[in-house]
Amino acid sequence: MKEYRIAVVGMGAVGKEMVATLEKSSLPIAEVVPMVRRNIGESVVFRGKTCFTKKIQKGSFKDIDIALFSAGADASLEIAPQAIEEGAVVIDNSSAFRMDPLVPLVVPEVNPLDAAKHNGLIANPNCSTIQMVVALKPLHDLYKIKRIVVSTYQAVSGTGLQAIDELNSQVLAYAHGEKIQHSVYPHQIAFNCLPHIDDFLESGYTKEEMKMHNETRKIMGDKDIQVTATTVRVPVVRCHSEAVNIETEKPLPDVAVIRRILAEAPGVIVVDDPANKRYPLATDCQNQYEVFVGRIRKDYSIQNGLNLWVVSDNLLKGAALNAVQIAELLVANNWLSAVKKTVAV
Repeated sequence: MKEYRIAVVGMGAVGKEMVATLEKSSLPIAEVVPMVRRNIGESVVFRGKTCFTKKIQKGSFKDIDIALFSAGADASLEIAPQAIEEGAVVIDNSSAFRMDPLVPLVVPEVNPLDAAKHNGLIANPNCSTIQMVVALKPLHDLYKIKRIVVSTYQAVSGTGLQAIDELNSQVLAYAHGEKIQHSVYPHQIAFNCLPHIDDFLESGYTKEEMKMHNETRKIMGDKDIQVTATTVRVPVVRCHSEAVNIETEKPLPDVAVIRRILAEAPGVIVVDDPANKRYPLATDCQNQYEVFVGRIRKDYSIQNGLNLWVVSDNLLKGAALNAVQIAELLVANNWLSAVKKTVAV
């Protein structure tokens, strides 16, 4: 059996989770090669073996089969073409290529066949989009969703390690009666909610909100779905939560039937027992691979409306795990060979 050499580009919060997720993966792996543009020499342990981050240079990807990128859009735009040219298949976690019509945007539970159409590059969707489409795909297949209204409650780890440190330091400052400082976010995040993720656009929406609109339609393969989002950063370290409201074209069945449909869907766990105060919580979902759904109830203000509460670990299913699952999909189906197209960079 062939064993694969896998590069992990970027050793931030997601990059570290990529290594940890690869360690648990069933992929036959000969070597994991951590790569960075700076901070070379940092130790990384993979399956009991210590390796060190290597500086990216010409020829770095020559013997790499799959490269998982989590170093930001600028790095991806600069380095991904090199990796592809040198023979690696790139799975990119940044926003750089997601809406490129020649680049598949893949969530394995939702649109696995799109991965076969790659040209050496596959994009990993936005974290908040991933968990939402995993929960909504089985309902869309049966009842055709025509409109989605979503409000997100996103953890600070989505911004990175510095944001986690900032939240922790602000909580400590508050506990000690000290002045709270902020630099990562424009306002204090501890004990606060910031309705501002990514840059604002002229429309008044943020880039994060428009990512959910554009990416959902591409992943679901349906340009008619209308999506409007409000994305909020909350003082939670890990796991994004979402209040999702959908309107379908076809009449929806009883909630008990919807629970069963979702419980049988790949990658979904239903936690919906409000009588016993059981519903998905960020504190319960961290370090878990699945998307958790609860608070399932009809929206009686519109015809064919439904409300859902969706929670998932943004560093895992929202990033590292989804990337590794794409790699597993490529290997399992012998889809590593690239389609001959040109990537717009």
